[in-house]
Amino acid sequence: MNTSDPPQTEAPGLATRVRRELEALFGDQLLTRPGDCWAYGYDNSRLQSLPSAVCFAHDHDQVVELVRLCNREGLALATRGKGTGTTGASVPPPGGIVLSLERLRGQLRIEPKDRLAVAPTGFTNQELQEAAAKHGFFWPPDPTSAAVCTLGGNLAYNSAGPRAVKYGTPRENTLGLLAVTGGGQTLRTGVRTTKGVVGYDLTRLLIGSEGTLGVITEATLKLTPLPEAKRTLQGIYRDIRSAAEAVSAIMAQPITPCALEFMDGQALEMVRRFSDLGLPSQARALLMIEVDGSEHAIDADAQQVRRAAQNAGCLGVELARSDEEVERLWRTRKALSPALRNAAPKKINEDVAVPVSRLPELIDGLQSLSARHGIPIVNFGHAGNGNIHVNLLLDPHDPKQAAAAEPCLAAMFSLVLKLGGTLSGEHGIGRVKRNFVARELSATALRLMHAVRRDFDPNGILNPGVALPDVDPV
Repeated sequence: MNTSDPPQTEAPGLATRVRRELEALFGDQLLTRPGDCWAYGYDNSRLQSLPSAVCFAHDHDQVVELVRLCNREGLALATRGKGTGTTGASVPPPGGIVLSLERLRGQLRIEPKDRLAVAPTGFTNQELQEAAAKHGFFWPPDPTSAAVCTLGGNLAYNSAGPRAVKYGTPRENTLGLLAVTGGGQTLRTGVRTTKGVVGYDLTRLLIGSEGTLGVITEATLKLTPLPEAKRTLQGIYRDIRSAAEAVSAIMAQPITPCALEFMDGQALEMVRRFSDLGLPSQARALLMIEVDGSEHAIDADAQQVRRAAQNAGCLGVELARSDEEVERLWRTRKALSPALRNAAPKKINEDVAVPVSRLPELIDGLQSLSARHGIPIVNFGHAGNGNIHVNLLLDPHDPKQAAAAEPCLAAMFSLVLKLGGTLSGEHGIGRVKRNFVARELSATALRLMHAVRRDFDPNGILNPGVALPDVDPV
């Protein structure tokens, strides 16, 4: 990515009257100089595009007026939070307008009696967790970027994190939404109760739609009581298949862990290069397991999960007995991301998901693809729901690897679909995977989705080029 600023001239394509309307609507919460807009033209993918303006909304009504202006003027609008997404869904088309919701913060309300929170979508996941914890609750979704990612981004991508294995994704933990459709209408969806079957479920439709149907400005979120106790275990295995089989065994018994994280041998070797974490030399895979529940049952539950994790290829399953031991056991997993960034800053990161029972086949298949295409592949992720982050450690300056990248990706997606899986577990489709979507979805499904998108966004201003492939919807 080129980080040098372009010349400080007015962004092309923004008519004077439009700029004046934006200035009247947003005041000093508007950027139009290219050097100022540059930082809002990319996310955590490799894509980047210069917007003609960046608007910081503080309330719902501003969003309504902006969407209506964009409809009238035929301007593309990309909505973003803090830009932690990895698939380019918040990258605007060249010359489009960026709507940032990071300053849409209003009042965050926790309502313990109804076990819910009402939150403007500019708050971060961590801010919500801290507010809920004061009342003895938490919101289950906890993506890795929770300290900085916004709730709006969590909802737009349906980003979940490790706890989804037990508690579900944002779709299962959101009661209702306040949004602005692509046509500029205010839309309230859902209920404030845990039951409700009136009409179609527009709440779940909007969640995960990556800003293509509407702009979510507020969410009513279902809270869960904090567990009384938690236990942490680490399982070490002599080969990847043994670890994958342990995951299947753990998920087949009655106690559901609240986190079940996987690292393969390539990941462990990479961590070893940067720090000595005391792992045995024969370790080729690792599981991090967390079990939560009531104080009186937690130890028995942890032991049951521990027994399920043990098999012929297991080198040992350690149960942490103190906070210090918990920190030590997690140190290996936390060291991986910095190690990956140092080793392959231009790696390709995918987040496929398969049925848990097919994990051994997926891991075996990925090893074969790595050897066939000459690209090192590191696998880790949320094994409890079959969601594996597949990292192709690509060196784009190596002509052979650069040429092999697309065929390797295509073969990986074919493998995932053959195993009954899906192309994305939580990172979304964005711009980077949209050309592969037709492999998973039927022509009928795509026609219906395009029709829904036209109804929500009749002029096609919201995130054009995101999520769905360009197919004839007729």
